[in-house]
Amino acid sequence: MIDKIEYLCMENQFIYGYRTITRLLKKSFDLVVNRKKVYRIMKEKGWLCRTRPKKTANLGKPYYVTENKLDRDFHTDKPMQKLVTDITYLYFGNCKLYLSSIMDLYNREIVAYTISDCEDTDFVLDTLNQLDLPQGALLHSDQGSVYTSKAYFQACTEKGITHSMSRKGTLADNACIEWFHSVLKSETFYLHKWRNLTKNSIKDIVQNYIIFYNEMRIQQRLNDQSPVQYRKLAA
Repeated sequence: MIDKIEYLCMENQFIYGYRTITRLLKKSFDLVVNRKKVYRIMKEKGWLCRTRPKKTANLGKPYYVTENKLDRDFHTDKPMQKLVTDITYLYFGNCKLYLSSIMDLYNREIVAYTISDCEDTDFVLDTLNQLDLPQGALLHSDQGSVYTSKAYFQACTEKGITHSMSRKGTLADNACIEWFHSVLKSETFYLHKWRNLTKNSIKDIVQNYIIFYNEMRIQQRLNDQSPVQYRKLAA
């Protein structure tokens, strides 16, 4: 059994905790094991995953603010009906980059993203313009200055998007995308402790991880399917 646990940990780059590995033992090998035993083995072998909290920023004075229409209802039965977006900071090596992501709450898939060395309105508009959303789709963000800008408001209006915003200083209002950005860092940069990264290497790490997250990384809420697997099975 230990060899199977090691295989699953290595196969998934040591990103899963003992609960997920316990479920994978059953899914992959039809092996039912008490999760406490899996925890003990992973702890003894040094295979437990590690996490680190995400830093947040308080940006400038808002131009336009709307109410929280999402209201922490992160469930939807249809793709591209409810989406969430956020920016996170990539401070690694001697580099400073920003990642803007949009997640479809239907299957928690990252459907658009942009990596840039400049955090401005054009940066988030580039992410938004990757999508052709249905009229009335709900897009939720925080109250960062790029999302409360006139240009972003006009873009959402022209696309027929219903904009929703978190209450100020309330990270839980946008918990899903906050979680994704935290997991991305925990399972790449923090896990492997890379040093002396270049901008290109950071971009490669993020792009490769998003492919892995969308196509391979299982989630319990998706019946242990990846976001893409879940979407295809439901089609």
